[in-house]
Amino acid sequence: MSALLEGIRKNRFAVFGRAGMDMFADPVGTKSENAEQFRSDLGGSSANICAGLCKLGSTSALVTSVSDDAVGRFCINRLNHYGVDTRYVRSIAGEFRTSLAVYESCIEDFQNVIYRNGAADFQVTDADVDAVDYANFSALISAGTVFAAEPSRGSTFRAFENARKAGLPVIFDIDYRPYSWPSPEVASDVLSRAGDQSDLIVGNDEEFGFMAGGIEKGLEKARELASKPGRIVIYKMGHEGAVTFADGKEIRTGIYPVTAVKPNGAGDSFMAGLLASLANGHDLRDAVLRGSACASIVVSQPGCAPAMPTTNELEAFLASHSGPSDA
Repeated sequence: MSALLEGIRKNRFAVFGRAGMDMFADPVGTKSENAEQFRSDLGGSSANICAGLCKLGSTSALVTSVSDDAVGRFCINRLNHYGVDTRYVRSIAGEFRTSLAVYESCIEDFQNVIYRNGAADFQVTDADVDAVDYANFSALISAGTVFAAEPSRGSTFRAFENARKAGLPVIFDIDYRPYSWPSPEVASDVLSRAGDQSDLIVGNDEEFGFMAGGIEKGLEKARELASKPGRIVIYKMGHEGAVTFADGKEIRTGIYPVTAVKPNGAGDSFMAGLLASLANGHDLRDAVLRGSACASIVVSQPGCAPAMPTTNELEAFLASHSGPSDA
């Protein structure tokens, strides 16, 4: 684990995956089909992680492709707004399009309509990942969506190899989105391959269960993956908290209950909070709890990237809550 934690503590992250535009109905509680106005901001799991890391004082760069149009430029502008390094974001011409998510700040019958036809972020090539100066970073992060199609699937596996050669640990958020994949069988095989090549794996019970062939097998799958020396695996269980596997130990942690206005963005914020907290010297259990607090903050506010907390906001949240629930 020492090499993994050493890379995280140097606090410079190269993040692979998508950026997108989020449009969310305004005000809170408005259903999308009844909305007269929407707010817009940065979205996409990897872009959200980047923004979350920067707001917590870390350094992050996004490696992706966006469409050479107004929506792609919007995403680049918002990435820059949050302090994300965009030198490895390539604008591409043609009919490829940057992802768009239209959702609402409602828990009951929550709707999230995602437009992913001809997704620009799947067009990341070997040349794109080879252009990254890995020596400038201390860890690589990837969300699982990049593996759903070619050429980004092969190029991201190539990025894993490049990171290994440069001595960077690989951090993998399973992030399984069925609509992006040609079939569940392909997804299970590819995501398992990515997990096998990673040093830190984060996912929820459904995602580990999917990789294992059944949700009832997910916890054992996480244990199996964690058996590799030096690897950390975090198995998230929603309101039941999380189990962290490291060095042969199982660390059970709870959550910080809040009044949620939406369910999305929690996983991205958890990842950012976890890594930024480890980078700032917190032990693993405390970092997981701080990641959980970040997730709670995000689901209690509209939007994803704009809801990611700053360090001061995270500390204020922790100070105002008596503690996490029992695991």
